[in-house]
Amino acid sequence: MIGQLSRHTPVIVQGATGRAGSAHVRRMKDYGTNIVAGVSARAAGTSVEGLPVFADCRAAVAATGAQVSVVMVTPNGVLAAIEDALGAGIKLMVTVAEGVPVHDALRAGRLVRDAGATWVGASTPGLAIPGEMKLGFLPNVSLRPGPLGMMSKSGTLSYETGYRLATMGLGQSIWVGVGGDPVKGVRFPDLLDLFLKDERTRGIVLIGEVGGSEEEDFADALAKAKNPKPVYALVAGRGAKEGVAMGHAGALTFGDVGTFTSKQARLEAAGARVFATIEDLIAACGRDYLPK
Repeated sequence: MIGQLSRHTPVIVQGATGRAGSAHVRRMKDYGTNIVAGVSARAAGTSVEGLPVFADCRAAVAATGAQVSVVMVTPNGVLAAIEDALGAGIKLMVTVAEGVPVHDALRAGRLVRDAGATWVGASTPGLAIPGEMKLGFLPNVSLRPGPLGMMSKSGTLSYETGYRLATMGLGQSIWVGVGGDPVKGVRFPDLLDLFLKDERTRGIVLIGEVGGSEEEDFADALAKAKNPKPVYALVAGRGAKEGVAMGHAGALTFGDVGTFTSKQARLEAAGARVFATIEDLIAACGRDYLPK
């Protein structure tokens, strides 16, 4: 469903009446996202930023026809929020909370797959179709319509990359923050087919980090792709210590598992270009996509 998102897609926000939720309802609306309602059992019947607040997703969807939910609740509340959204027929959920309990995340992933839905998160800054809409809290200054599809684990590193691309005249077709928790919904390899089929996307920017096997799994999928697009990759954590989480809970290496070296080798073997710095990645994108 991510590739079909537009400014017309109706979106609800679970946890919309909290301090963070209400602030981001306003910011998403200001960007152009079609936020149609909030969901909060404790604040049902009130309003937030001029929008009605419902007790649950079923009531919100019945009244608005919403197809997407942004989940602004605590980590311990994410599983219940996903269950509520799925019960209402929501097909895309974006959950921003970091540190969702592992057993909750495993159950949520199974429920989402069984329902044929998509879960972006946990610990994601969100996703965007620049110039159309955004879900979450990606910074506006980093968003600009353009030819590069971006997928990222690191929020701040991707913000900087997006900002530098935008200021030099390049932008993004689709931007998905997959999040940095060890157990989550959408992973890098899950996005490859979407980016390859998307006509707006001419190249792919991957912002990864040490830990886990997402980058290696993406590389394996890329190697099998029939019509691959250029991939520009940056993997954070070259100097990360073994056994110590580097920021995200999922950025953890042991032995040869999830290391910078293993990720670089697999990505390059699949045809991706792996860069040592943001500056090098930005310069390469500029050479390839800006008018000569």
